[in-house]
Amino acid sequence: MKNMLIRSIQSKEKIEMIYLSKDNQASQRIIRALKINDEMILAYCYTRRKVRTFKLENILSVGLVKKRMGA
Repeated sequence: MKNMLIRSIQSKEKIEMIYLSKDNQASQRIIRALKINDEMILAYCYTRRKVRTFKLENILSVGLVKKRMGA
């Protein structure tokens, strides 16, 4: 998972992420990772339309956003 986040930083690719909030609510986010350390990731969140900080331990899954044909 961390390798994919690092790849997103290097390539500026969007990632789809399932994230668990502090209220234990799972949400799907589309992000572009900006910085990462051992505990957190700084990313632009397309869902919230702003830069957000996410705890790595609360990220349930990540995957590349599939590009649509003609998009």
